[in-house]
Amino acid sequence: MRKIAVAITGASGSIYAARFLEHLRRLRDQVPLEVSLVFSENAPTVWTWELQMPLPTDFHTYHVKDYFAPFASGSAKYEALVIIPCSMGTVGRIASGISDDLITRAADVMLKERRRLILVPRETPLHAGHLENLLRVAQLGGIVVPAMPSFYSRPADIEALVDTVVLRVLDLLALPIEYQRWGSEPPSRSV
Repeated sequence: MRKIAVAITGASGSIYAARFLEHLRRLRDQVPLEVSLVFSENAPTVWTWELQMPLPTDFHTYHVKDYFAPFASGSAKYEALVIIPCSMGTVGRIASGISDDLITRAADVMLKERRRLILVPRETPLHAGHLENLLRVAQLGGIVVPAMPSFYSRPADIEALVDTVVLRVLDLLALPIEYQRWGSEPPSRSV
């Protein structure tokens, strides 16, 4: 059983989290996955505002202050934490080693255990402090995947555009996904 924790913060970009969870649902048929979910305090408000849909109920969801969640400890053997989207406040706390909620505690666990921590920041423009914090997280062993879509696959709609980021994250988790890689022929479509 592969164990992955997903954290959703209050940064704009809930669609990235929604698409990520949608792909994880599909992958459960191919790969035994245990997916745990945590929302920051502001994430449900942003999710509802941006997506105009209810929060997912098909994953085990933990409260942001629940330090008894299994992924708050390295002994639970979660292999990865994906924070999608990741607010710059969350990045700053992780970079500084501040574990003031379940999200930052789980990030600290991933770093100390040398496991996958993937941050998908969605902010623009970035000031020097943001850049320094992102660099610090990378130096500590985290992987930064900015929510910067690619266009070589010629995405036909917003979901396909968002998937150019989401599928890269799934690829970093070594999950069995198919997507257009650089140098391969783009799917044909009429213009």
